[in-house]
Amino acid sequence: MVDSQDLTNIDEKGIAFTIRSVFVIDPAKKIRLTMMYPASVGRNTKEVLRVVDSLQLGDQKGITTPIDWIPGDDVIVPPTVKTEDAKKKFGEVREVKPYLRYTKV
Repeated sequence: MVDSQDLTNIDEKGIAFTIRSVFVIDPAKKIRLTMMYPASVGRNTKEVLRVVDSLQLGDQKGITTPIDWIPGDDVIVPPTVKTEDAKKKFGEVREVKPYLRYTKV
């Protein structure tokens, strides 16, 4: 597989650089994430670890994580969980909109 710059993204022999891929596969052998980078871009291991932390926390606690989340930040209560149930499960719940509620875990 080559990237969209395959005509200019070549080595000294004229061979195109391949795309580097990262796959996160859970214990049930389900692919949870794929990330693809052109060979000219380094991978961000902090981002890969952040995603793994987010997936594991979501699986353990039944939450989702917002944009730019880092461990320790507030998380999102899924819209499928009623506010009353969320308060019983998590304690304090901050409601921005009926479908967007934050809590700490």
